[in-house]
Amino acid sequence: MNILLDVATELLGMFWADARLTTAILLLVALTAGITVGFHASLAGGGLLLIGCLLILIEVTARGAGWHP
Repeated sequence: MNILLDVATELLGMFWADARLTTAILLLVALTAGITVGFHASLAGGGLLLIGCLLILIEVTARGAGWHP
């Protein structure tokens, strides 16, 4: 039982450590779900999710490397 608590604590710590990344991904998933359900466009939703995740990854990496002001 102690191991499960340690694992849960570490997982939550990872999400809290980079709140900007977590928030951006959750917003992207919500937006993609809304577009996919609303317009019945699964291919467009998949493309939006792919491009959005790549852009978020680039932005977070650039900010972490100090490339952004």
